[in-house]
Amino acid sequence: MDDPYTFGQIAAANSLSDVYAMGGTPRLAMNIVGFPKALDMSVLGDILKGGMDKMNEAGVLTVGGHSVEDSEVKYGLSVTGFVHPDKILANSGARPGDVLILTKPIGVGVITSALKAGKMTLAEAAPAIRSMTALNKSAMEVLLGADVGGCTDITGYGLLGHAMEMCEASEVNFEIDANAVQIFPRALDFVKKKSMRPKTIASNRDALIKDIQITPAISKERELIFFDPQTSGGLLLTVAGGEAENLLGNLQEKCPDAAIIGRVLKREEGWKIRVNN
Repeated sequence: MDDPYTFGQIAAANSLSDVYAMGGTPRLAMNIVGFPKALDMSVLGDILKGGMDKMNEAGVLTVGGHSVEDSEVKYGLSVTGFVHPDKILANSGARPGDVLILTKPIGVGVITSALKAGKMTLAEAAPAIRSMTALNKSAMEVLLGADVGGCTDITGYGLLGHAMEMCEASEVNFEIDANAVQIFPRALDFVKKKSMRPKTIASNRDALIKDIQITPAISKERELIFFDPQTSGGLLLTVAGGEAENLLGNLQEKCPDAAIIGRVLKREEGWKIRVNN
């Protein structure tokens, strides 16, 4: 993001996601900054304001931080949160019979690549930018009290990478409906062009594909977007089948793009995730 304030917001929202994904409440944060001497300090001020505003929205106290001179701008936060030890959500909790829910669309990596290349306007990228700045706090508040099995946030390994982590940790298989996964507008158009794909799409796919069955009818671009690295992505969670529709309705009041995208199966050998059309 060229806009420093938005850059700071996205970095802060991304930093909070791990706490929300474990059912926790973030409380304290420290800024971590790398900043070039050649840039005007007002840029850093706007970045920090974006991060501070997002932390205030989350109810988090920012208690200082650390900065170093660097050749490029780097900004993130170290976040401390709290959760009752009996209420921790882990990526190892998925159970056969659970339903898979994803709370945000995917395709951020491709969208931001197109934006950086000047192939997309800020107005066209607005849905993805809004998603990246949106906290997972509202989704987590809906989940509390529901019969949630496992949960994780979708970031750099893409939807299938983080789904694979859940499969392996929970010793189950996932079946995903490719058409149920929400994708940001124009992401499928841009992923057709190799120059618009983040490099990690290929490395994510290479690392995972041996354990994934993908129906041949699924288009190549739709397949690739499932490996797209996300920044400040949504939550992927599993919930008892009988609660899924009710929980989805509650989630969609806060997260309109939340969707049921698949189900959890007993472990079978030879594959871990099956993606159907």
